[in-house]
Amino acid sequence: MTTPIRILGICGSLRANSYNRWALQAAAELLPAAARLEIYDLNPVPMYSGDLEQQGLPAPVQELRAAIAAADALLIATPEYYYSISGALKNAIDWVGRPPLPSPFVGKPVAILGVSTSPFATARAQLHLRQVLGHFDTRLLAQPEVYIGNAADKFDASGKLTDATTREALGALLEALLAWVALLRRA
Repeated sequence: MTTPIRILGICGSLRANSYNRWALQAAAELLPAAARLEIYDLNPVPMYSGDLEQQGLPAPVQELRAAIAAADALLIATPEYYYSISGALKNAIDWVGRPPLPSPFVGKPVAILGVSTSPFATARAQLHLRQVLGHFDTRLLAQPEVYIGNAADKFDASGKLTDATTREALGALLEALLAWVALLRRA
């Protein structure tokens, strides 16, 4: 029996009922049995401080780094805040990129999606996230790009993704991510 592909879902929003968290939950439901997705909670990760870092990496940062290192791939769901990614997501990336090196981001397959109440979705935030993650030599999945706009029309009040077209797009992203992981394993 093959070990399931482990995907770590990182939500750039700290809200428990954020649309991006709901999208990750939908992704977990859509995955085939050959994969599983764990959603990581960034709430315990402290704001980056060089002073804090000099005392040693805080336990939540060590746990995040270990979770990323143990994952076969990352699925990052980012909101768009003022044309960019959230402070919480950037803060987590800042911590994970710090010594000890190498960063667990290096060589990690990554897929990105984003959800917004805006009809323009998260195109600018995803572009910025691609730039940031490119620094770490991640293996970013180029296609398909998934931008979920008008989120209130796509999820019900309990957080279930109800829009069939969006479910299809999310499913295609997951298929591509699993194929990307398989391809990189053979390389």
